[in-house]
Amino acid sequence: MSALELRNQGNKLFAARKYDDAIACYTKAIIKNPSTALFFTNRALCHLKLRQFEKAHQDCQRALEIDRSWVKGHFFMGQAYLEQNLYDEAIASLKKAHDLAKEQKLNYGDDITNTLRVAKKRRWNTIEEKRIQQEIDLQAYLNRLIKEDRVRQIESLKKNDEMASCEDVESIVDQSEKRLSEVNSLFSQLDERRKKRDVPDYLCGKISFEIMREPVITPSGITYDKKDIIEHLQRVGHFDPVTRTDLTQEQLIPNFSLKEVIDTYLEENPWAEEY
Repeated sequence: MSALELRNQGNKLFAARKYDDAIACYTKAIIKNPSTALFFTNRALCHLKLRQFEKAHQDCQRALEIDRSWVKGHFFMGQAYLEQNLYDEAIASLKKAHDLAKEQKLNYGDDITNTLRVAKKRRWNTIEEKRIQQEIDLQAYLNRLIKEDRVRQIESLKKNDEMASCEDVESIVDQSEKRLSEVNSLFSQLDERRKKRDVPDYLCGKISFEIMREPVITPSGITYDKKDIIEHLQRVGHFDPVTRTDLTQEQLIPNFSLKEVIDTYLEENPWAEEY
């Protein structure tokens, strides 16, 4: 059986979700023709389905050693990185896949952009979780310092003044409690602001799901980020992705009112630039 026949057989097994059997066929095809990047990415996709992410990564590497411009190699590697929580690496691979697909005029629909959006969102969530934990640790540290200082002041007072009154001790305690209240109030305000760190859906594009930078509106009344809808029209087809009605680039109209809202939102919420 030729390498191409083995690959075709592997494709049928993949379609039947018999991923292990498909891997066996692709492996035989690779043995017969180890210089074909497609065979490696076919096998990599099976590994992704089986959640064997390290093996998928290795196959993508081998595919890219054969052809650095192989879009599937970068795309599947990005997916493997994503599932291993390696978000920076995933974003880099997915951006490369996106740029190459655009350059080669290949139609991947919105698969690459959607995966890239997921990677960016997960990275943001990870950064946010780390920031939250740092704030919690800092709050606990400051609380501990204030309480330790209160104990030291009371001990010092009693040591230097055997006749220290209860009022003196109560004064130290009151001041300490006031500091604790102020610190915890400040962190409570931070927590409230953090809860609002969700970008409103109406500010995000319906293709990339990221904050729009240059919103344009279609005759159907749907707003998209200009770069995303133009790429869709060039690579996928001349129709509105939501309404499926005919659409050309000339029909796109700048949505200046929404652009002003977005600019104002970003000025007031600079953290959203990372979103």
